Amino acid sequence: MAHTKALMISVIIPTYNRGEELKELLSSLGNQTYPRDYFEIIVVDDGSTDGTESTVKSLAKAYGLCLRYFYQENRGPGPSRNLGMAKARGDVFVFIDSDCIASPDWLEQIASAMSTGEIDAFGGRDTFHPDFPVLLKAIDYSMTSFIGTGGTRGRSGLQVARYYPRSFNMGFRREVYEKIGGMRNLRHGQDIEFSNRIHRNGFRVAFLPDVVVFHKRRTSMKRFFKQIFNWGVTRINLGRIDRQMLRPVHALPALAVAVYLLLALGALHSRYALLTWLGATGLAGFILIFAFIQAALIHRSIRVGALSMVALCVQVIAYGLGFLSGACKMLFSRGQEPVEGFTKHYYD
Repeated sequence: MAHTKALMISVIIPTYNRGEELKELLSSLGNQTYPRDYFEIIVVDDGSTDGTESTVKSLAKAYGLCLRYFYQENRGPGPSRNLGMAKARGDVFVFIDSDCIASPDWLEQIASAMSTGEIDAFGGRDTFHPDFPVLLKAIDYSMTSFIGTGGTRGRSGLQVARYYPRSFNMGFRREVYEKIGGMRNLRHGQDIEFSNRIHRNGFRVAFLPDVVVFHKRRTSMKRFFKQIFNWGVTRINLGRIDRQMLRPVHALPALAVAVYLLLALGALHSRYALLTWLGATGLAGFILIFAFIQAALIHRSIRVGALSMVALCVQVIAYGLGFLSGACKMLFSRGQEPVEGFTKHYYD
């Protein structure tokens, strides 16, 4: 691909005790097709205790990367990204998470899209790497398929809600940051709120399917459940900030979980409820079988297909319960402080 215009790109990476993951990410940035003179890497260490600084600096030297390292006391991902933006020198700011691996032409594709002058901000695609274990491929299917998220995380074609770029793979022009400022101090969902302000200020936002990162996500179903539960809670917080970020579609998993549980209880006392519960179970089973076939064909693996069914169930139940929990806490809370989900042992 020819370089249409040499844009200076600042790659901002917040991290907290993710030294091992950073090895793969920085390795992928060291193998970019985009000229090294035209991108910098800013690592913001949010209070790590695992030797992240020495890991980062040794890798930067090994790969010949223009990397700047900044340390702050633990404040969360939003403030970390804000520090990165304040220090950035580029024309375009790009976020990538430490549990991602950039495709070789990641920056090349970003520069090509941003050089046209037709968009101000973008989100890229996250997918699986062929070397990922079976579980991560199953979780990837659950998180990126239309069945799992309805295209809200970015896909070509039909989407059930407005697309908001997410911090695992998103970018924007410096002018966007200068106008809307940094991220809010939200524990989760700060990237969606930031993207919402980009939309609100009239900037042109696009999904770029060729801007690809390989996303490792959570490494166990327990961690996956906690993460998705917190996302359900987060949607309530986002809705309190701006109703544009809370649509009926976001309540569907919670509605499905609540109705299914009520039907299950009613089935103990009513034949009609029993028949309705059996019908709902049959419909859910049909959807899961379709997901099994689709995931198995994509990955050519029956194991991935089977685990994809489990991941979908975990995702819907966790998000639904988190949404219901957040809604209940909001009703009984005082003031406008964000409601919380899992906080202790979140990564266990």
